[in-house]
Amino acid sequence: MSRLHIAGMATAFVSAGLIAAMAPALAQGQPPQIETKKVDGTDNVYVFRNGNHQAMFVVTLDGVIATDPVAYGRPNGGQQYVDAIKKVTDKPIKFLIYSHHHFDHIAGGKAFKDAGATIVAHQRAKERLAVLQDPHTPLPDQTVTDQGHTISLGGTQLELKFVGLNHSDSTLVMLLPKEKIVFVVDLIPVGSMPGRGLIDFYPLEAEDSIKKIIAMDWERLIPGHPGGPNGRYGTKQDAQDQLALLQEASAEIKKSAREGKCWEPAEKELKLPKYANWPGYEASMQFLGRRYCGLWGRGT
Repeated sequence: MSRLHIAGMATAFVSAGLIAAMAPALAQGQPPQIETKKVDGTDNVYVFRNGNHQAMFVVTLDGVIATDPVAYGRPNGGQQYVDAIKKVTDKPIKFLIYSHHHFDHIAGGKAFKDAGATIVAHQRAKERLAVLQDPHTPLPDQTVTDQGHTISLGGTQLELKFVGLNHSDSTLVMLLPKEKIVFVVDLIPVGSMPGRGLIDFYPLEAEDSIKKIIAMDWERLIPGHPGGPNGRYGTKQDAQDQLALLQEASAEIKKSAREGKCWEPAEKELKLPKYANWPGYEASMQFLGRRYCGLWGRGT
């Protein structure tokens, strides 16, 4: 074997060793796919995250109240969530709450049903799911009317509030009054633009819903998607900022629509430079423009 070949082999081994040594450091910049964290300052409130979706669960003296399986496109995601809860407590999972009827948040409920949980959702969520018959998303066992409902379990109260039409027609806002925590999915992103799921978004009603949420007694908001790159929780200022964003987008498209510019060029001309540094800005603008053109240009 030549000296050159031996030297090349040595270099390859060293390089492989360096890569192996660097791997943990390189991985540190990427969060794990699945993660469970206790909410600081609480005894029993946790956030479960799977990729870019997250849910809240509460461990009480008599069992667990879980929300949103967040298992769309993840065949084992519901069971992984159940398993994550079992690592925290041996208490049974008593309830699973669907925040609304969109599958990216509630698919995967079967694992909770199999674990003995009672599934709860707004009555319109059940109506929609009954038509769609998704095998990964069992129908709710109990439904909530527009008047809302409170779940009391093991000394914990979770208030399920319907605040009107907004991101969907079936959204439940979940408030833990003792902990002053509210769980709001999709309606109030934290420090970021709305996602592309604006197909059944009710623009004017959403403004009223956000105002109602701001008026509630809470200090921290857990969103259905991690808040920004650090996954922070929301504040009332975040809710105010999201309301302002929607109002400004609405006003801009309203002007364009009354000049006859919808759908184009109004959608392409919509710019909100104040929010240009928010995550998702470029991708979100076309969807905001399209939805508000629907409102001001078509009356729907």
